Amino acid sequence: MRIGLQIPNFTWPDGDGGIGPRLAEIGRTADEAGFASLWVMDHFFQIGVIGEPEEPMLEGYSALSYLAGVTQRAKLGTLVTGVIYRYPGILVKTVTALDVLSGGRAYLGIGAGWNEREALGLGVPFPSTRERFERLEETLRIAKQMWSGEVAPYRGNHYRLEEPLNSPQVLSRPHPPMMIGGMGEKRTLRLVAQYADACNLFTYGGADLIRHKLGVLQRHCEDVGRNYEEIERTALGTVNLAEDGMTEEGVIGLCRELSEAGIQHLIFNMPNVHEIRPLEAFGERIIPAVAGL
Repeated sequence: MRIGLQIPNFTWPDGDGGIGPRLAEIGRTADEAGFASLWVMDHFFQIGVIGEPEEPMLEGYSALSYLAGVTQRAKLGTLVTGVIYRYPGILVKTVTALDVLSGGRAYLGIGAGWNEREALGLGVPFPSTRERFERLEETLRIAKQMWSGEVAPYRGNHYRLEEPLNSPQVLSRPHPPMMIGGMGEKRTLRLVAQYADACNLFTYGGADLIRHKLGVLQRHCEDVGRNYEEIERTALGTVNLAEDGMTEEGVIGLCRELSEAGIQHLIFNMPNVHEIRPLEAFGERIIPAVAGL
């Protein structure tokens, strides 16, 4: 099992002026500790399950580019980009730049988007759920085309690209892994089966729910003729390594349980990540302990 780190919160003791130095310290420490991946949210307002909308929130791809400059090994991505925030051709160029400048370490994490408040707050159109999923599918097709090197015009119901040129081309082969985030059984997991290299589920329902969702994904793969084993199975959860939180043994046990449910890459966020010590504990004990799962 691989372990990743999500950084969804930038409300740290040093205030706004300390965000950059602390983020660099977190990134370097996680990279050296053996975390397989580093992730930020693609939000512009803080989300309710973490804090208040007015709390600091960095633009995702700027933050990832910054992390690329202070790390060497960890993969980099958003959990996950809302498809409505960027035109598909521009999004592909953005992820390509991250991939090239990081030496081939980018993911494209993407989903249909859900945060109407931040969209309307910043003047971004927020169409219906159905249309957002239609746009998501077209964006996945555009990304595959642009990363294949094909420059032929793209004609979709929502997007028309006359010359989808992508130069420089990505270093990742055949392209940065495309990860779709979400648990929806009818649309989201079917899109994973049709287009994606990875899925991202949530751990909040426990191993039984994970096992059920992966079973749904497997059936979608059978329906579309896709090899289920080609898809990287990831999940996102929260751990708090602290005196009043989880122990290292508890985290190792959670990893073992989710590995048995089918998860290969488990991504954690940590409310006390800015204290750095939790990252060091992962590197010293947890990551080596679960590597063989």
